[in-house]
Parts: sequence; structure tokens; C-alpha cells
Amino acid sequence: MVEKTCAACDCKLDANSIKVKIGGKTVEVCCDECAQKLKEAYIYAAASRKG
Repeated sequence: MVEKTCAACDCKLDANSIKVKIGGKTVEVCCDECAQKLKEAYIYAAASRKG
């Protein structure tokens, strides 16, 4: 069986994982803090690409 891990911190996910939509894709994270970090990182990366 493949273990799922948090998209932000690589912690093992359990039944309480949170699904977050980032850049049109849905990813799973372990907590609200990781969800916020991913959202902020995506916004920063998108702004960097626009110049």
C-alpha cells in the first residue's frame, strides 16, 4: 500500500487530511498551517513568473 504524505512537509497523512486546490490541482496536506504555506508559495511563484 502506498502511503500518502503532506504536499508541504512530507508528514504521513491520516483521515484528517485537508484537500487544497493549488494552481488547478488538488493536493492533500496535514494541517491548516501547511495549506496556508502552499497557498503563499503558489502566489509568490505566480507573481515571480509575471515579472
